[in-house]
This record gives sequence, C-alpha cells and structure tokens, in this order.
Amino acid sequence: MATAVRFYEAGGPDVLRVEQVDVGTPAPGEVRIRHAAVGCNFADTYFRSGYYPVPVPNSIGVEGAGVVESVGEGVTAVAVGDRVAYNGSPLGAYSSERVMPAAPLFKLPDNIAFETAAASTMRGLSATYWLRKTDPRLKAGDTILLHAAAGGVGLLAIQIAKLMGLRVIGTVSSEEKAAKARSYGCDEIIFYRREDVAARVTELTGGEGVQTVFDSVGKDTFEGSLKSLRRRGVLVACGTASGAFPPVDAMQLVLQGSVYFTRPAFADYYADPVERAELAAFWFDHLAAGRVTVDIGQRYALEDCVQAHRDLEAGKTIGASVFVL
Repeated sequence: MATAVRFYEAGGPDVLRVEQVDVGTPAPGEVRIRHAAVGCNFADTYFRSGYYPVPVPNSIGVEGAGVVESVGEGVTAVAVGDRVAYNGSPLGAYSSERVMPAAPLFKLPDNIAFETAAASTMRGLSATYWLRKTDPRLKAGDTILLHAAAGGVGLLAIQIAKLMGLRVIGTVSSEEKAAKARSYGCDEIIFYRREDVAARVTELTGGEGVQTVFDSVGKDTFEGSLKSLRRRGVLVACGTASGAFPPVDAMQLVLQGSVYFTRPAFADYYADPVERAELAAFWFDHLAAGRVTVDIGQRYALEDCVQAHRDLEAGKTIGASVFVL
C-alpha cells in the first residue's frame, strides 16, 4: 500500500483527500517508482479546481523524484535502482509510490538531491524552454520583463536569463520578495501592486520597452505586459495565476508595434526527442554544476496537501514548494 492524494470533484483545496492505495505492478512501457520528494506546483491547482478539466475521481501532481523499483516489459531507458525525476502526465505524483509511463523520466545525476529535483524539474525545464525557445530573436544584451520573479519558476528563470546575458526586470508584490529576486540576480524590481508596470518599464528602458515578457500571472497583468513590449517584441503567456488571459485582438498587436503573443505548452517543446535532450542537458548540466541554485521555501508532508494548496493560491509562498516523503 502507498499513501496518495486524490480528488473526487473539482473545487477548492478541501476536495483533496489522503488515502491508502494499491500500487500494482508496471505494465509494458511502465515503471514503479518510490518517491523521495514531490513537487507542489501552481499547475496542480488548475487540475484540482477544474480550470484544466480532467475526469474525476483522479490523482494529482505532475512532478516527482525518486528511485525506480521495477520496470515493465520493453523499458530500456531506465533500470531498477536508477535515480530519476519527471514532469508530465498522467497525474499521480502526490504519492509515496506509483506506477507510471517510463517516457517522461529523466535520469538524475548523483549530485542532485531528490528534493532539489522535485522542486525544479518542472520549473527548471519550463524556464529553460521559455527562455531558449519561445522567442527566437532573444539574445544577450536584451531586456526581459519577468512577472512573479520571486516565485519557484521566477527564481530559476532569473538565473537562466543571466547565464544567457539578459537584463531582467522582475515584478514582485513585497519587499521580502524583492530582496529574494535581487539575491538571485534580478537587475530591476517593479512592485506591481503599487506601480504602473508599463510606465516603469518605459522608464527603465529609456522609452524602448522590453524584447520579451514572460507573464505567468495572466488576467491581471496582460494589459501591462502588452504595453511593456518594444516593437516586434514577444509576450509569452506562460501561466494564469490570476485567471485566464483575455481574448487577444489582432489589432492590439499591430498598435503595440507588430508584437507577438504566444501561449506555449510544456509538452509541445519536449515532444521532439532531440529538442528534449538538448533542453534537458542544458538544465541538468547547469543544476549539477551549481550554476543554478534552487530555493525551496516550503516543505510539506503529503498529509498537509490542503494547506499547501491554500498557501500557493494565497501567494504566501516564496521559491519552490515540495512534499517530502
């Protein structure tokens, strides 16, 4: 038996239930994993709330790290005893053990701790493809605007951006979060709750605007993000913490200076095996070498999953959150 979190209807954090479940044995193409740590991501709240519709009842969680306990027929990429991490479907990472497809697994270098991997595989690989792939024109010397700069993804994105030679303007909600973002290399800070983001960007860029905006907030920041772009800049809509992005009027893009809008999905940037290997190597190599640091701000037990989701949705977290088993 294993401990697992499930939900039987979409709703608030209280719909999450901690249960004891049978794990079973892996079918062809599957593995059984014993988790050491599990990521707690804002994306998990989308599945739980119904924003990302899934059949119910269902498990929850997309990111974990642990050891392969057994493998099904045809699995050759990993073996029993391998240290692994993953991000992806099907849901079910909130568990002490699980059976899942082998395809999403990444072999974990020995010097990357399980907690570090669980806190950063989804976030780090996401920040990697955002910065390296979503705007092909982004280059060293350019300036970007990064919303939620002190969040779990934001702190990693800052570090990747600095490795790429970019200037980072980050938005935060408090002095505490500003200090955290600065400590990770953020060049300029905008307090989005009390400052006009677009006006400050204009000021900080000498009237030019930024090449790329990475907006993980959504509804509340969309207008300011769009107005912060320079001519032919790119707005990367990479999250919806405040709600869905509004419909995009093509004329808005023209009037802003022939700018671009994209809403990327992780799966589409990791579908091609060659591109997947390239992006994974970039992230895990920098992480293993210590050129990127993962900030784990919150640790929970699986039994505390309701509180963990409450904290995420209330904006109380700084850095990454993990469940430790």
